[in-house]
Amino acid sequence: MCKEDISLFEGVLQALQQEDVIAYPTEAVFGLGCDPDSEKAVNALLALKQRPWQKGLILIAANYEQLLPYIDDSQLDETQRATLFASWPGPVTWVIPARETTPRWLTGHFDSLAVRVSDHPLVQQLCTYYGKPLVSTSANLSGLEPCRTEEEVRKQLGTELAVLSGLVGGRLNPSEIRDALTGERYRQG
Repeated sequence: MCKEDISLFEGVLQALQQEDVIAYPTEAVFGLGCDPDSEKAVNALLALKQRPWQKGLILIAANYEQLLPYIDDSQLDETQRATLFASWPGPVTWVIPARETTPRWLTGHFDSLAVRVSDHPLVQQLCTYYGKPLVSTSANLSGLEPCRTEEEVRKQLGTELAVLSGLVGGRLNPSEIRDALTGERYRQG
């Protein structure tokens, strides 16, 4: 990575290290994110988003290996794993059994966790530079339309939020959500 590449990420990386919430472009909309291992950061994100913790959250990653500390990969068979890998990187979020050590502030009332390996180049770089996945939920207040531009993020969520500048991908809809064990679709993409 060259110095100018990482300079774009310095503000959001610093905010993540300080347990703050950030916004960044994803495949369809801007996402709100934070360090998944920081209960303080996740609570701040939930308060900003006005979202109940019980719903659980999505983790977004640069690669499958980043997700392994949070999911119980041993519960997937080779066919299920192959199905995941065939859709990643990409806009499909898979619900996978969580490890017993995965915090409730991520899983909510569930024994599983929603995860995605993104194909958005800025998300890929951000998770690579940070060295782990990020919490990812659409950047909007509960009940309002998700933000698709940096300007909309600032208008809806305030100017204090660290925002990774960039464009969202060309998708119109948020990611599809499916159950990794059964294949059941929870949300159409």
